[in-house]
Amino acid sequence: MRSHLLNDTTAESYRRSVTEGVERVARKLAATRGPFTGVTPAELAPVIDAVDLDRPLGDSSAALDELESVYLRDAVYFHHPRYLGHLNCPVVIPAVLGEAVLSAVNSSLDTWDQSAGGTLIERRLVDWTTGRIGLGPLADGVFTSGGTQSNLQALLLAREEATAGRTDRTGPAGLAGLRVFSSECSHFSVQKSATLLGLGQDAVISIPVDRDKRMQSVVLAAELEACRAEGLVPMAIVATAGTTDFGSIDPLPEIAALAEEYGAWMHVDAAYGCGLLASPTRRHLLDGIERADSVTVDFHKSFFQPVSSSALLVRDGATLRHATYHADYLNPRRTVAEKIPNQVDKSLQTTRRFDALKLWMTLRVMGADGVGQLFDEVCDLAAEGFALLAADPRYDVVVEPRLSTLVYRYVPEAVVSPEEIDRANLHARKALFASGEAVVAGTKVDGRQYLKFTLLNPETTAADIAAVLDLIAGHAEQYLGENLVHA
Repeated sequence: MRSHLLNDTTAESYRRSVTEGVERVARKLAATRGPFTGVTPAELAPVIDAVDLDRPLGDSSAALDELESVYLRDAVYFHHPRYLGHLNCPVVIPAVLGEAVLSAVNSSLDTWDQSAGGTLIERRLVDWTTGRIGLGPLADGVFTSGGTQSNLQALLLAREEATAGRTDRTGPAGLAGLRVFSSECSHFSVQKSATLLGLGQDAVISIPVDRDKRMQSVVLAAELEACRAEGLVPMAIVATAGTTDFGSIDPLPEIAALAEEYGAWMHVDAAYGCGLLASPTRRHLLDGIERADSVTVDFHKSFFQPVSSSALLVRDGATLRHATYHADYLNPRRTVAEKIPNQVDKSLQTTRRFDALKLWMTLRVMGADGVGQLFDEVCDLAAEGFALLAADPRYDVVVEPRLSTLVYRYVPEAVVSPEEIDRANLHARKALFASGEAVVAGTKVDGRQYLKFTLLNPETTAADIAAVLDLIAGHAEQYLGENLVHA
């Protein structure tokens, strides 16, 4: 069994196995004609359940043969131009190369004596990103598993800053009196984080949005004043730079001014909109983000990185101490005085992948402008898609996009109930997914069922969007026609 360990004696076996795997994936990518096969859970589950994990196949070629039927054949392929579903991007080759390197070397980014150069590369990328944001000379940060973890850690820091020096952390002046403000379109992880941090979901005050799906700063100001009048503490304001459903960007300068006035921590969830940091033409859409206390970025959304690649950045690196715990076997307190750079001192995680390497390779090969140009392309495509939807009488489109998301609803020419239109849109999405011809997402707007294009593939064209709209209309019309016949 030692022949399977990766070391100096098995380097040639490693080369052959990985090369064979890469060749098979490359052939699969080249031959893929749709984003999905349409396989159902009921069809695929027995195939996977039939695998006897206690009887190994003995070699990687046989395992790759089996992998075709249990995974590669039916995977959802984000690189296909008609994958228009969730916030999943096609990935750039330099990042995939970085993934191969980091998996083989297997550095753990918790301590210097496990990662050495990896630690410094991550720190350099944190500095690069905080510089792009404009957070200032005291800024710092750490890579995370994703936006949910980044948001959780940001609100942890906000909670600790809001309660610093207080002996009663449970009464009205403690956790029970803390409030978090976010728009009704913010990510669900804000409420999840409040629960995990002992604040409860009721601690999150939902602020309505305007017609462009941006937080209404006037309402925010009124809620902050009411909070103060009740003797409660405005712990944090979460602004969103790229909402999941609409790609909308909250009015960051106005929110920053209110955060300063009321002494609230300002967190910007830019998990989606962080691609604007590299955009040659749209960086101004993030004006005001430089005034934030913390920022979430997901490079695995709009920087075209493989999952996972996210980071939390903070204006004042000293606030990261709220996540610091020392263990004698890992990062004893003496290492601080010795100036040994242990990233675990900043992180909620202990063992942690060297995900920063993927971004490093991308920037060293493509440069930030190269990444930004790709993100600009999908934003331009969204504008084309909006024009198509606005001119198509079959569809109602909700809002003109700021980034690359379009939310719309099929509306039949015949007069039918809103509930029946809801069912027609749901059916169309499911039927399209089952066909394997395209993948779109869905959401609700004002209680009604809508569909969603999340455009993150520069290879997608306006012709692709038009074709998918025709497919959706066809499925919806078939559903409504059959229902009328049965009625």
